[in-house]
Order: sequence, then structure tokens, then C-alpha cells
Amino acid sequence: MMVHSVYFWLKPELDESARAAFLEGLLSLKAVPGVRALHAGPPSATPPRPVAVSDYTFGLTVILDGMPAHDAYQVSPEHQAFLKRFSPCWDRVQVFDFDAD
Repeated sequence: MMVHSVYFWLKPELDESARAAFLEGLLSLKAVPGVRALHAGPPSATPPRPVAVSDYTFGLTVILDGMPAHDAYQVSPEHQAFLKRFSPCWDRVQVFDFDAD
């Protein structure tokens, strides 16, 4: 199993409607074959800590069946459509992938 975590820093000029559409776009990636689970949302309102990063706009965590599913996810029509529509919305993206039991 593989965990694909992505953090997005959206452009500050985006209004709430554009941010809501972006979140809907993230959630639409549940339809990609090989996705076991998908969760997306804004940072939690946890108390600040030196080790916590909370200045991103949205986080995405996708649980995949493994590297072949990850590779298929990256080139899937759903993911490509998301990138085409929403990549102009962000200033920064950070990806963390790890293998899990």
C-alpha cells in the first residue's frame, strides 16, 4: 500500500467559490481506479507547534494499492483533467509519498 500526500498553497487572490471548486476537484479524484481511500480538506485548527506546518490551503491524502496504482493514478484521465483545470490556482505544491503496511 502507498500513501500519497499532497499539500497545496493556493494563490491568495482566489475567492471562496474558486477554493470550493478546488476542493470539489480534489474529492473527484476518488473516482480514479486503484484509489482505496481519499481525504482532502483545509488545515485543522490545532494549537500551533514548532513542528507543525499549517500555512497550506488544502491537504490531500490518497491511499493507493501500491506503486503500479500510483503510476496509473498519475496518468489517469481524472488526474490529468484536475491538473489542467486547477494547476493555475496554486503557488506551491508539496508531495510526500510513503509505503505503508
